Amino acid sequence: MAVMRYVTGAFDTGQQDPGQVGWKPRGGAALPVTRALGTVWAVGFEDWETSVEAAPDGRVELVTVGCCLAADAERSEALEQTAAGRWHRAARLPGSYLAVVRDGERVHIAGDRAATVVVHWLLDGGTVLWSTSALALAAYRQCEPDLARVLAAFSVRGVDLLGKHSCFTGVNRVPPGQALVLEPGRAPRTEPLPSAGPLDFTAGAGLLKERLTVAVERRALLPGRLSADLSGGIDSSTLTALAAQITDLLAVTYTDRHMQDEDDGVYARRIAADYPAITHRIVHGDTEKVRQFDGLTGLLPITDSPSLSVGVLTVKRAQLAPVRAWESGAHLTGRGGDDVLDAVPTAVLDLYRTGRRVEAGRRLAAFARERRCSTAAVLRQAHTTLRSPYGHALDALADTICGRAPLDRSQLVAPWESLSWCGTLPAAAWLTRDGRAQVAALLTTPPGSETGPAQLHERLFLERMGEEHATYDQIARQLFQVPVHAPYLDNQVVDVCHAVPGWQRRVPGDFKPIARAAFTGRVPGYLLGRRTKTAMTRTVTTGMRANAPIIRALFNTSLLAGAGLIDPRAARTALEAALRGEPAALACLHYLIATELWLATIPTGRDTWWEPNEEHEEITW
Repeated sequence: MAVMRYVTGAFDTGQQDPGQVGWKPRGGAALPVTRALGTVWAVGFEDWETSVEAAPDGRVELVTVGCCLAADAERSEALEQTAAGRWHRAARLPGSYLAVVRDGERVHIAGDRAATVVVHWLLDGGTVLWSTSALALAAYRQCEPDLARVLAAFSVRGVDLLGKHSCFTGVNRVPPGQALVLEPGRAPRTEPLPSAGPLDFTAGAGLLKERLTVAVERRALLPGRLSADLSGGIDSSTLTALAAQITDLLAVTYTDRHMQDEDDGVYARRIAADYPAITHRIVHGDTEKVRQFDGLTGLLPITDSPSLSVGVLTVKRAQLAPVRAWESGAHLTGRGGDDVLDAVPTAVLDLYRTGRRVEAGRRLAAFARERRCSTAAVLRQAHTTLRSPYGHALDALADTICGRAPLDRSQLVAPWESLSWCGTLPAAAWLTRDGRAQVAALLTTPPGSETGPAQLHERLFLERMGEEHATYDQIARQLFQVPVHAPYLDNQVVDVCHAVPGWQRRVPGDFKPIARAAFTGRVPGYLLGRRTKTAMTRTVTTGMRANAPIIRALFNTSLLAGAGLIDPRAARTALEAALRGEPAALACLHYLIATELWLATIPTGRDTWWEPNEEHEEITW
């Protein structure tokens, strides 16, 4: 079995029997932490990726695992801040990592805001067993996948489907931006980290320049050489240009016959030519004989949740082959750039709520023109969203899902629907009556709901991207031995960008103005002025057609259909429409493929993940 990277710990609350103590994660290395912090094991991490530090008096302790890029002085300051009651500073150092912070007897365990590192936990007697892998905990407790939640992930939108739940029944999740708090004699609880205060556009752009530069510069100091995706878009090209001013690096551009004449390739070649430090490799899918959805019948990687990256395994193998030969220690990707440099469509509603209603109206009209849709429909939807609480929108969605209101069975979502609180995706039409009922049961208003749709949508899109990056990184390490980094998803970068109002980051007729404000003079102006974006529709459809027999067979043996949750005939009808080149729900089909493969291949046997702890004489499961 390919090894997932994860961290697991045990903390005895002393409230009752400590539970089963004769186990440890298979292949885990125990970190040298104090007894007051509990026990912590790291699986699959290099020595340089783990750090344990304590204050001289032993009162405070800091453990980081992953890509923590903090300098020694910053770590020391974090310990001092923890002793002063500001433990959260230790969870907001440069990089992307797990932070375990002890202040006296109290322990805080935090992942990151973007969900690239997420903390999960369960109770075993009086012991809290926590981990960055929900799958490892599910194997320990023998929990089954939560089919309703994985199904809802590609059938509804605008809904926080996880919250404090994971993809497995019985395994708890700490929502990103919060920490698990453990203390002797008390039940585990979660606590939000303080959010960054609002920033005006100019201040935010200045801090973005500083923090993204640090994120790239310090990754260049990691063991091994540096490499980067260079698609030609603003996000990846900015990272590559920043890196090329620091060190030599390999930049890889993937293309195929559908993309080779698009703007992406033009910009990628121009960036590579402008920086002598860049060694440029163009990987052509047709030359390498790879397509999307190839390799679905081979050995599949292990991930904590369904990953869209399984649909591009052979593409990524070809794309990362030169990176592996380069012996890269950190491969940079522009994932997350859209989530921090751009903003969600509902940001215009935030502008309206500030009282700038005339400008908001102009932007809504511009939104309609850009998407070539009815201005009246856009304005009606904006009015409905502004006047309807989130809870009411969820109730209406539940009625729609359950059939108490008409279900739109079209393959495409109307443009103005992106301005609504929530809604169905085309895959909702594939659900059975039982599937609809189970998804509808998830549509409850969570405690402390966001005050506006833009805040909700921004967080959900960010977390979805973080989850997808985390699974891609696991896949790249397992199959190709390449560590993939997404600097845009670092806490410090996310914090500063999301502190700038979304309506300032998204302006009609402009594209990612905060990137231009931050990096003018640091990266080429022709890149920052780019307005185009290459579509992948033909590439996806070509791969789907080439692998149609395998995908059809997968749908014919659907585990979700076997559980009575989807109608396989409806899903096959959507697939055949896509294969004919008709307007189709390609994203939903991709998610269904990924989900079915994940359900069919995840290893949940306890012995796969856990082994006896030889320090204990009696082993009980």
